[in-house]
Amino acid sequence: MDFVTPVMDVATRLWSCTSRHASYVINLEENMCSLRIEMEELRNVGEDVKRRVEDAENRQMRRRNEINGWLNRLESLEREVNEILEEGDQEIQKRSLRNFCSSNCRSSYNIGLPSAPVDEKPLEKTIGLDFMFAEIWKWLEDEKVGIIGLYGMGGVGKTTLLKRINNEFLKTKLGFDVVIWVVVSKQANAEKVQEVILKKLEVPRYEWKYGSKDEKSQKIFNILKTKKFVLLLDDIWERLDLTEVGARGPNGEDNMSKVIFTTRSKDVCHVMEAHKHVKVECLAPDEALSLFRMKVGDDTFNSHPEIPTLAEEIVKECKGLSLTLITIGRAMADKKTLRRWDRALQVLKTYPSTSLTFSGMEDQVFAILAFSYDSLSNGPIKSCFLYCSMFPPDYEILEDELVELWIGEGFLTESHDIQRARDEGYDIIESLKVACLLDSAESEKHVKMHDMIRDMALWLTTKPGENKKKVVVKERVRMVKSRDFAEWKEAHMISLWDIGTVSLLDIGHEMSSFPNLETLFLRRSSMDEISTGFLEKMPLVRVLDLSYNYCLESCWQVHQLVNLEYLNMSFTSIKVWNIVGGLKKLRCLILNFTHIKEISISHLSSLQLFSMHGGRLQIACNEQKALLEELENLEYINEISIILDSDISVKKLLSSYKLQSCIRKLHLQCCSKIISLELSPSCVQAMVHLEMLQISSCDDLNNVKINAEDKGKQGFISRYNMFLPKFCKLHEVHIISCSKLLNLTWLIYAPCLQSLAVSACESMEEVIGGSDRVVEDNSGLFSRLTTLQLENLPKLKSICNWVLPFPSLKMIYVHSCENLRKIPFDSSTGKNSLKKIQAEQSWWDGLQWEDEAIKQRFNSFFMPSEYMDLHQVLGYGY
Repeated sequence: MDFVTPVMDVATRLWSCTSRHASYVINLEENMCSLRIEMEELRNVGEDVKRRVEDAENRQMRRRNEINGWLNRLESLEREVNEILEEGDQEIQKRSLRNFCSSNCRSSYNIGLPSAPVDEKPLEKTIGLDFMFAEIWKWLEDEKVGIIGLYGMGGVGKTTLLKRINNEFLKTKLGFDVVIWVVVSKQANAEKVQEVILKKLEVPRYEWKYGSKDEKSQKIFNILKTKKFVLLLDDIWERLDLTEVGARGPNGEDNMSKVIFTTRSKDVCHVMEAHKHVKVECLAPDEALSLFRMKVGDDTFNSHPEIPTLAEEIVKECKGLSLTLITIGRAMADKKTLRRWDRALQVLKTYPSTSLTFSGMEDQVFAILAFSYDSLSNGPIKSCFLYCSMFPPDYEILEDELVELWIGEGFLTESHDIQRARDEGYDIIESLKVACLLDSAESEKHVKMHDMIRDMALWLTTKPGENKKKVVVKERVRMVKSRDFAEWKEAHMISLWDIGTVSLLDIGHEMSSFPNLETLFLRRSSMDEISTGFLEKMPLVRVLDLSYNYCLESCWQVHQLVNLEYLNMSFTSIKVWNIVGGLKKLRCLILNFTHIKEISISHLSSLQLFSMHGGRLQIACNEQKALLEELENLEYINEISIILDSDISVKKLLSSYKLQSCIRKLHLQCCSKIISLELSPSCVQAMVHLEMLQISSCDDLNNVKINAEDKGKQGFISRYNMFLPKFCKLHEVHIISCSKLLNLTWLIYAPCLQSLAVSACESMEEVIGGSDRVVEDNSGLFSRLTTLQLENLPKLKSICNWVLPFPSLKMIYVHSCENLRKIPFDSSTGKNSLKKIQAEQSWWDGLQWEDEAIKQRFNSFFMPSEYMDLHQVLGYGY
């Protein structure tokens, strides 16, 4: 027992460091050095302990559970220290970039409020909420009212009303310093609420990530105690202790701050001690008809004289529920025949009816909402819709990820051709949005499912009489109950999120088999390997998602799944992929943001989609080339996303028509020997599916250009460039840390570019070179660009030398581009699209304009900022 004491001594000192990390900010580098030394000492002592334990076991002594516990805590502590060290390194780098010596920058201990105290929420015209809104606004002005509750059934418009209140603060602030919006959801989690508040208050993440709930509460309290704030809490199901969160609840006497929340239960208003509460009622018949008509559209509504009468009957069946009116209204928007309207009314009237008590609310709402599901055009789109319920409530689903899962499941009719299947998948996503069954998320290229719609989808999977697959979704499970196993044994699809290692072991021990299981999501667990025999119990599994299991290092058991068609191991710690044999049916292999050092895929004879991008490549140059050759030799491969970091592998790519025609996302990283990247027209023409290109840390690269076939012509910028092929699907270009790169004039061949980010290219003087003669053939330059980011470009003088309309531009970010004195704007630039220009105030004030009126027009879009996080702006992820 005594030989463990040194571990605990060092561990105690080390924990003292990590638990007080916020106080180490001032001397960050010095304290990180001390932390590394302590960690190394702990690691050495730990190794000595392990050797002594092994020696004792060789002498037939039995290891005590207490020792196992110490060693497990040692490993856990080491992981936490490594995370702290990584964050510390990042913070030191950020400080250098932000020039923390500037008097305009805030101190780490002078936490300010965000530059935008209110975040505008997307909101369409509201109907039937004016009276309740006026009442609530009156309460906000009443010093005796501090906590306000909005309650009502699901889908009735509570969140819409809360959004309207939020957005009104953009016009009338009432003296509040900040308005904070938090989606709480069914499983209330105080720490989740705390994290949202801390992010809104712009408290640096390293100051609170590893703190306890009480420490986060104290930090929030210290900031808000002198502020006048509004806290908007959406979708509360049970009491949330505001004191525990750190946002002191208004006490009913001196209510400078306000709390407004939405809930489905009047009881929650009581337990939250609301000073005022109001029931959000279903719409009155005339209001319901107005909302329904707005969603159907006047063109359809007036297409036959009897349709308005039928519409009134349908509206009656919806019982004034806003979400239902919107959903069914959109479903009827293209139905212009009486037969379709008659049929719709008959279907609604035949649905089962139950009482509208709180406990039975779901059945009645689901029965109505299911009409929109039944109106979906075919089986594949219905399967795709139900599949979205596999994700947790309020989860923002990456569209690419969702479509790839649909491809793996075989839902899409074009699954044999990945590119065509993607197009079909995106069309389905848009169809589900139009039908109000999916919503756009706040993060770009993400969607989410309203919790009522999600519950309805899960309810549909349990209904008898249809060929639906039984789905089990569990989140944050720490203990598996015996009754769960019977349900799981019948399941065709199981989705487990943030499940504990103990629960996984329980499942492995208790379940003899999963005879029907075809799809398994196992995400965000703490496992470092898959327990022996676990996958053997799932012989029919075709789709396996093990992504976001950050500690997972081994996957050798996967080869036992002979029916597997889709495998995702992104964001894991897997380092070797050399499974030999098996997986003959695998069509989709996704290994994004991993640290793989060895990989072989030549045996995957059915592979169609291969993705290994994001993060830092660790595969040797020769093995990269070998990997490309293996991909080239696969018969069915038709989509590749990959990182390359050597001139050898780049040359291989540019010499293979097959590889070029398969490339979707390409990241050239640290290609130090490449001075000029010259692409032939045939190469550009072959890269017909290229959607994203990133070039980073290519220190010797000074030029990227497209050459004409005729060397006697200037094909790069000439009157004849209209005849050269173009990157017709290239949507995103990120150029980062290419110190010798002079310009990006080749982008005239990317007519569909939507996002351009250029950062840390010290030699770049212009984005688009050339003169006005280029306009003749490139009048559509940047016509689809929505986001432009220019950061740390000290020599940049010009974006281009002529005015551009930028008809799609929404946001432009500029930072540390002190020589960029003119931007190619005139009075018509971004006329109906521009939302924000974010840059340093000094840069904005020093810009030169052709006309002062032009500057005045854009002043309203300008938002001063001292620093921007490239990854945050671009929404880096998959």
